[in-house]
Amino acid sequence: MRIAKALLVNPDRNFWYGAGAVALSIFVFAYSTRFGQVSILAYYACWLPLILVDYKRVLGDYRRFSWIIAFAVLACLSMFWSNAPGVTARAGVQLLTHVVCALIAARTVSVRTLNIGALVGILMVVLFSIAFGQYNLDPIDGTYSFVGAFSSKNQLGLFSSLGIYFAFTAVAVQHERGLWRLLAIFCGMLCAYTLLAAQSATSVLAIGATLALLICLKLAMRFSPSARKGGLVAGMAIGLLVVFVALNMGAADAVLGAFGKDSTLTGRTYLWQQGWEAAMESFWFGVGYQGYWVQGFSEAERLWQEFYIGSRSGFHFHNTYIEVLVELGLAGILAIAVLMVRVPFGLLLRLIDARRDPASFTLLGIAVMFLIRSFVEVDVINPYVIGSFLVYYAAGQLALPRRGTATTAPHLLWQSVA
Repeated sequence: MRIAKALLVNPDRNFWYGAGAVALSIFVFAYSTRFGQVSILAYYACWLPLILVDYKRVLGDYRRFSWIIAFAVLACLSMFWSNAPGVTARAGVQLLTHVVCALIAARTVSVRTLNIGALVGILMVVLFSIAFGQYNLDPIDGTYSFVGAFSSKNQLGLFSSLGIYFAFTAVAVQHERGLWRLLAIFCGMLCAYTLLAAQSATSVLAIGATLALLICLKLAMRFSPSARKGGLVAGMAIGLLVVFVALNMGAADAVLGAFGKDSTLTGRTYLWQQGWEAAMESFWFGVGYQGYWVQGFSEAERLWQEFYIGSRSGFHFHNTYIEVLVELGLAGILAIAVLMVRVPFGLLLRLIDARRDPASFTLLGIAVMFLIRSFVEVDVINPYVIGSFLVYYAAGQLALPRRGTATTAPHLLWQSVA
């Protein structure tokens, strides 16, 4: 029996394969620490064999992706100056192959297929956490929260917030109907419950800000492209003014207080200080990718002990840019900044000139969410995590030649479905 290549690699015809591959990948990202290397091999099996099916379509001209893979390439090269070259070499190869898988997905899976696959995958993740999860005590702030089948409430919060986001885009942007619409509504409601149970302030604020941005864009899409450009400038100025006034009136402390936090973000500011001091010792190129949090290294052991990390692994500075500055120095900051800034602004520019572009709308929300989270979490610089997969997928889609968009009137993108 022969299977047509298009059913595997053509974005217009491989819905079932693409959605299944995305769903399985997301489940692996969530629980690879539980299921081990077999799950990672299953993830690779979803994407890398597609190269053998049709390498021209799957790989294409990778020169257009040079700005996307720059950070991963630098991570690999850092083995030559790393404090732990063996650790860096292994992690760098893992990151580079992970990025390649995300870029393969960008070339072979449509945004709608990604949206449905993500809903299915996140629903499996959340149901697994509900079935086998638990409540844990946070020794830093002394509160109990539901962590599901994870070791951290922030991870459950991330998947829950993404479930809400993809449910929103499935209904309001992609206009799914029938079974997929019901699936989106159910997934969104379930993820709202688990997000509330997790009490992850970071995830709540990030999803709230992201959905607020999309609602603003909903209104902007009713106007002509030239009017949108002026509105964007005015909106950014007003937004910055509102944020400045709110912060000076104590809004930050009020929001954090609602989640039982204080202005130190429960130890994050201390971690940032420690990270900055560590970064100053190797400012230009850092200590090597994943060369800081290594068992046996005195500073890592000290921080693990101070923050009650008994596993002595899976910890970071809770800020993407400080983490990168420590590991890859200023060179790494420039590489990751290009990725984190170019993707959302590139997608935003597409939307300003588009009449109807649900794909860019969906990807913009993803990019914005992880940009917001990047200041308090580390989601996009590690292999086998959902954040890096989605951001690199969005970057890959942005780098591809733009496909034709529908000529439906702009307001129909947000027209409610009966």
